[in-house]
Amino acid sequence: MELVNQFENAVAESKTLPEKPSNEILLQLYALYKQGTTGDVDTDPPSNMFDFVAKAKHEAWTELKGKTKEVAMQEYVDLVKNLKG
Repeated sequence: MELVNQFENAVAESKTLPEKPSNEILLQLYALYKQGTTGDVDTDPPSNMFDFVAKAKHEAWTELKGKTKEVAMQEYVDLVKNLKG
């Protein structure tokens, strides 16, 4: 339960970071969030091959397949801590 609280706090803190993270870090945050809340990717890849953002998000999440929700949550918390400085 403690990890869930830390995760929820990190999600809130991620919206108030001192500076906007790079696109790579944003993708990592997205993928860890999805893996931590939903688990393995449960959607089909985007059908529009020109929707590069949706494709990148789907691929980032897919790369975490098999990672437990708990590990993903902890990695998200750690990443936000590092971003806060």
